[in-house]
Amino acid sequence: MKEHISSTFAGIRVMEAAGDVFFLFDPAGDLPPERQMPFATIVTGDNYERVSELEEPGAYRLNIGLTKATYTAMFGAAPTKRDDRGVLETGFDYAERDRLMPHPVYASQHWVCVVSPGEATLDAIRPLLVEAHGFAVRKHANHARRSAL
Repeated sequence: MKEHISSTFAGIRVMEAAGDVFFLFDPAGDLPPERQMPFATIVTGDNYERVSELEEPGAYRLNIGLTKATYTAMFGAAPTKRDDRGVLETGFDYAERDRLMPHPVYASQHWVCVVSPGEATLDAIRPLLVEAHGFAVRKHANHARRSAL
């Protein structure tokens, strides 16, 4: 998945930390830290939450930031209610493998995820990554226009 994203999308910078991978649209490689928002990530461990059960060998979670319109079309209104661990209550089993679902922590910001993507989700993931990259490109361009004024 890392290779697919890295080789498919132009203008991206790949950042890695603690085994996790963050994909940012940063064509000049000069985004200041406060503007470094990824459009997709690959998380390989339970550093951020434990409900995805990523401790299994080879397990990882692909996370994709979508537009509100696309997220809402897929899952309805973004969830707001959290459990005592800060996990959003969506009715999904966040440990289920190869199923596209709202992100356990960032669904309220229109993020989706797939734990260990495979045959059942690869066709759905590809256009979502295209959209997420395009959304990041538009945000970058909008910021550049505002900064030039």
